[in-house]
Amino acid sequence: MKHKPEDTLAVKIARSLADRIITGTIPPGTPLRQDHIATEFGASHVPVREAFRHLEAQGLAVSEPRRGMRVTSFDVEELHEVAAMRASLEVLALRHAAPKITLAMLDAAEEATRAADASREVREWEAANRRFHRLILTPCAMPRLLSTIDGLHMASARFLFAAWRTEWEAQTDHEHRAILAALRRGQTDVACTILSKHVSRPGRRNVQNSDGRSNRYVILG
Repeated sequence: MKHKPEDTLAVKIARSLADRIITGTIPPGTPLRQDHIATEFGASHVPVREAFRHLEAQGLAVSEPRRGMRVTSFDVEELHEVAAMRASLEVLALRHAAPKITLAMLDAAEEATRAADASREVREWEAANRRFHRLILTPCAMPRLLSTIDGLHMASARFLFAAWRTEWEAQTDHEHRAILAALRRGQTDVACTILSKHVSRPGRRNVQNSDGRSNRYVILG
């Protein structure tokens, strides 16, 4: 995970912890001990507390009375909400981005799709998939919208890693290619329709919820 030079220590701590939470390295319900984290990062408690606020804002941690900060649990029903929000907000972003997307951006997005298809493990796929979506949406130049979408990708990634923790099956993403083909032809409406279906009608897989119950739920693209 690359950091910008202006990133504060609190942001760096938050990103590191968020990565561990999303990938399941820090399981749901785990206490986040201020002292331990401060020692690990060689920081005072001030940036650690600020990092905790970042995690709370992202829905990855929650402060509980007399129990301190803990990693949030998640339930499959949340993913249906994430899918619906992504379908609406990513289409909104793409409509504003499409007139500004260059051929070089489309080529880079196509390369990201090829990287996802060739991925050997889930982390590689998730990074390439997120890169594809960022490349076609970032030209909308709407920072708040993009920040919200990025948070939704983070939420869906938790489910993705939970579903594919022990095995991985890479598949060719025909919908990514169809979106790019429509954008190359200048068919924004077609690209938006495909994108909406792509994120709201994903695959399904039997996995366990954070409470140990088995459920069949969607995996977002």
